[in-house]
Amino acid sequence: MPCLLRWLVVALTAVVPAVAAEADALAISRNLQARHFPHFGVLDPVFDSRYGMTIVSYSRCGDSALWTGSYLAAEAFRYKVTHSADALANAKRAFAGIQSLVDVTGNNVLARCLIPDDSPYASAIASEEANNGIYHSAPGNFWVGNTSRDEYTGVMFGLAAAYEFIDDAALKSSISDVVTRLVQFLKDHNWSVVLPDGTATTTFLIRPDQQLAFLQLARQVNPDQFSTAYDISRVLLSTTVIAPISVDVLSDDSYFKFNLDSMNLYLLIHLENSSFNDLYHNAYDVLRNHTDDQQNAFFNMIDFGVNGANATRDAESRTLLDQWLLRMRRDPYFDYHGKYATCGNPDVACQPLPIVDRAATDFIWQRSPFQLAGGADGLIETAGIDYILPYWMGRYYGVIAPDSVHVGSAASGTPLLAPESIASIYGSSLAVAAQSTPSQPPPASLAGVTVTVKDLSGTSLPALLYFVSAGQVNFMVPPGLIPGTGSVTVHSNSGTDLITSIELLKAAPSLFTADASGSGPPAALIGGSPVFSCSGSTCAPVPVDVSGPSAVYLSLYGTGIRNRSSLAGVTCTVGGIAVPVLYAGAQSEYAGLDQVNVQLTTALRGLGSVDLTLTVDGTVSNPVRLQLQ
Repeated sequence: MPCLLRWLVVALTAVVPAVAAEADALAISRNLQARHFPHFGVLDPVFDSRYGMTIVSYSRCGDSALWTGSYLAAEAFRYKVTHSADALANAKRAFAGIQSLVDVTGNNVLARCLIPDDSPYASAIASEEANNGIYHSAPGNFWVGNTSRDEYTGVMFGLAAAYEFIDDAALKSSISDVVTRLVQFLKDHNWSVVLPDGTATTTFLIRPDQQLAFLQLARQVNPDQFSTAYDISRVLLSTTVIAPISVDVLSDDSYFKFNLDSMNLYLLIHLENSSFNDLYHNAYDVLRNHTDDQQNAFFNMIDFGVNGANATRDAESRTLLDQWLLRMRRDPYFDYHGKYATCGNPDVACQPLPIVDRAATDFIWQRSPFQLAGGADGLIETAGIDYILPYWMGRYYGVIAPDSVHVGSAASGTPLLAPESIASIYGSSLAVAAQSTPSQPPPASLAGVTVTVKDLSGTSLPALLYFVSAGQVNFMVPPGLIPGTGSVTVHSNSGTDLITSIELLKAAPSLFTADASGSGPPAALIGGSPVFSCSGSTCAPVPVDVSGPSAVYLSLYGTGIRNRSSLAGVTCTVGGIAVPVLYAGAQSEYAGLDQVNVQLTTALRGLGSVDLTLTVDGTVSNPVRLQLQ
């Protein structure tokens, strides 16, 4: 079938402009919105098994406020860089979650988490958070109390970023209102967190750094109410800011304290424009001198915001974020005793562990990098805020360039892939020399370049390669990989490894098109004749007559289809009308290529120019265009 070979070679050797490296961060945000935002704020899903994809519960409700605030900060930095409508929508959703945590308590104290009473996960969450106290002050919902300083710090950090970076008047006004309510409540209660029943859960009296950071933000959003209060507190407390930091750095126990210190001091220094900043900087220097060699991408971004560019530190940040993409996204137990050297304490490594070996958790940068054992059953998935927050801060500060690596279907460019599907990686400096091959089967190495794909279980397999160039590598996803979040590593012949994340589904349908763009007329046949006509790089549909007495059968070519659950799980619509699917599976001549045969019925007569879409086990393909007579 020579014409099919031509289409395939075009599709697999077409050089598409590189997509920004933000593909990884965007994929994490999409997954977070889909799986980690069941109700009012960020939670982490619990799956039915270590490699299962069915969510049976949610966990980490006790820190939902902290991570919702951190996620708001990530989307605020993203919005500042991209002005994306999606970033704005995500930020507004995160802010609405934070606002609900203040509204629900009835007295302007912050709740840890808020859950609808009728949530299918309500019972499990209430049981897990029972020690923090379950409150029912709002009809139809319950909230979790015992609010800690952590939750306030994360929320304030997110509100500050959103207020500064998002140019939406209504959102700014709402942020001002929430900050005002939160800070005024703390001032009115002697800087203590007091729940509606009178229980005091924690106090900020011992933390002048946090008091000043919150007042600093409050005077930014509401100067009439808080400028005087901040000025007075600054005179009284600024010389004592260094004291709690100096205590914190005496040990690495409760390592999350450094994450909170970093957020608070960033707010203080970033928003201060007087000589008092010298005192705040002195406190920050104590903190940074302790953590600067602990390989922490988030702390590095904070340091850029405080001290500006540093070539060595910024290069390390890029490497650390690349390594993050190789990590497990769930939390299996690990034990590295005997693998890494210890110095005195048998449970603490002498040097920071590599990023890929650190505990899978809610936010890697708040966990000790020296921890030798941890994790759980591998059922809880991290939200990935520990990637997207330093990533977007890095983009904002110019540490990370906008163009790097993106992976998607070779047929359509969509980011969802399936085992045995054909994919493309777009980037720069992927290879020194270009080479293509129509050989079958494709080789595992081409022009000195190899590709490995890692799945949810941590299994890494080599991929077969179709095409290699400086800007693009086309490959087949290895068979047998487990669906879920994974990664692709390009081992370049230039000596540089490039890494990007992927989302694997059992089936992820994509249809090849005549011009290899993923849209327009499909690379398809009726009776051996193409349903398109091309002039140069422009292709148009050829009219298809479906009015006659003879059946019309259309053969479509795509990828990511063969692992469908059954033929009944494959549906096809043309102009919104369902048509019979007669075959959906592997095309025998070319590795990774799939074929779908459908019947075009007389019900389609006279529809003209319409879209055809394929749905496989609930996942919809890219639409392609037919012209029907």
